[in-house]
Amino acid sequence: MRFSGRGILLDIEGTTSSVSFVYDVMFPFVRRELDGYLHANWGSAALNEVCDLIAKDAGYQSFGVWCTEGTGVERPQHLLREEVLRLMNGDVKATGLKALQGLIWRSGFESGEMQAHIYGDVLPAIQAWNDAGVDVRIFSSGSIAAQKLFFGHTVAGNVLHLFRDHYDTTTGPKKEAASYRAITKAFDLPPMEVLFLSDVLEELEAAHAAGMQTCLCKRPGNTKITARHDQSEITSFDQIELSRRV
Repeated sequence: MRFSGRGILLDIEGTTSSVSFVYDVMFPFVRRELDGYLHANWGSAALNEVCDLIAKDAGYQSFGVWCTEGTGVERPQHLLREEVLRLMNGDVKATGLKALQGLIWRSGFESGEMQAHIYGDVLPAIQAWNDAGVDVRIFSSGSIAAQKLFFGHTVAGNVLHLFRDHYDTTTGPKKEAASYRAITKAFDLPPMEVLFLSDVLEELEAAHAAGMQTCLCKRPGNTKITARHDQSEITSFDQIELSRRV
């Protein structure tokens, strides 16, 4: 694919990194550590903030209101735990859940137990894009804090310097065009000057509706796309050819 713009926006799971790492390593780590994290950090400012986010995702004004109006007044930790597991079981991309996962992942990444997977073609391509003056950023359903943990602790070391900025669902849902309009405004570029790479067709369609250029990334283990579409397709980042230096 030829690209002559000045900005590239990247998804993570299924695009820069394998789906299996997320589902087979990162998510099980959260399930394993959830009870211990809640017990050790209950009442902390960071966890209180996350509790309120999860409560708002569930339709309540705050976690305190949820406990009072719901059934969790006597067992608030149990209420939160059950909601977290329900969201994870449904693979729900909820802002509060993602924030909590980021808090729990911190110990795994910082201890070295987890090192983020990156496809071999990704870092050389992003470095080349940087060298050509392209502004490279990340948009993921995972929280910004989790994204920075991920790229700060990869199999290749800390690669955060390669990215100009990060966005998560606090900007908006990944399948809504308004989210991509907000991101192109943050890029300070015309939408057609930004290329979005993702493995999810609905995300690409939303970005295209916002005026971005888009391309479907096909990696081993990604969900097979059966719907007809007009997206360009790549299997490796080195198939993105910059048609001019910017």
